[in-house]
Amino acid sequence: MLPALWVSKTGLEAQDLALSTVSNNLANVATTGFKKDRPVFEDLLYQIQRQPGANSSADSRLPSGLQLGTGVRTAGTQKIFTTGSLELTDQPLDMAVNGRGFFQITLPDGNIAYTRDGTFHINNEGVVVNVNGYPLEPQITVPEQANKLTVSKDGIVQVTITGDPNPQQLGQIETVDFINPAGLEATGGNLFRETASSGAPQAGIPGEAGFGNIEQGALEKSNVEVVEELVKMITVQRSYEMNSKVVSAADGMLQFLTQNV
Repeated sequence: MLPALWVSKTGLEAQDLALSTVSNNLANVATTGFKKDRPVFEDLLYQIQRQPGANSSADSRLPSGLQLGTGVRTAGTQKIFTTGSLELTDQPLDMAVNGRGFFQITLPDGNIAYTRDGTFHINNEGVVVNVNGYPLEPQITVPEQANKLTVSKDGIVQVTITGDPNPQQLGQIETVDFINPAGLEATGGNLFRETASSGAPQAGIPGEAGFGNIEQGALEKSNVEVVEELVKMITVQRSYEMNSKVVSAADGMLQFLTQNV
C-alpha cells in the first residue's frame, strides 16, 4: 500500500502542474501574441522484480516479467507556436507577423529579446517602442513633422512630411526566426530570449525566404482555444480525483491492517 501512496502522490503533483498550465493559458486568452503551453509528462523508473525474457526454466522464458512503475513526473512544458488569428485595429503602429518570425526588442541591458506582440508606440523622442518603452530593433525614429506612417508587407517604414508630397523612408524592419522556437525562454512581458535549445536567431526580410509578411494595422491574438482549455481542465480535474481516490483506498487498506492485525 505504501508504494501506491507514493505513486498516487506523483500523479497528484503532475495533475496540479497540468492545471496550472491550463489556468495560465486561460488567463492569457486576450494577451496579444501569447503562445499557449502544453505540459509534457514521462513515467518514472521501474522496479524490475522479474526481468522480461529471463529463463523460467531450461527451455522457457518469461514473456513479460514483473515491472512495477513508480509514478509520473513532469518532463517539461512546450510552447505551441501556431499563428493566432489577426485582429484589425487600424492603428498605424500596430503590426502583426503573418507567418514565421519575431520582432526584435532592445532591452535596457543592451541584449535583444524577441516577441510576437506588435503593439508599438512612439516615445517622447520619436522612437518606436513596445508597451514597456523598449525600442524596436533596428531602431526606427519618426520625425516630429510626420503626417502619415506606412509599413509595407516587407517591413519598409515610410512617412509623409507635412508640406512634402514625397514619402520619406525611415528604415527597414527585420524579423528573425529560430530553428526551434519552442526552445526559447519566456521571460514575461510577451518577450522571449534565445537559448542553446532555440538555436541562433536567423534574421531576414519579412515576406522572403519563409518569413511571414508584416500586416500593418493588425495584431496577432493569443492562440489559446478557450473550449479546448476548458475540456483539458475537466480532464485534469477528473484525473486528480482518481489519484486522490487511490490515496484514500491505500489509506483504507492500511487502516484495516492496523485495526485487525
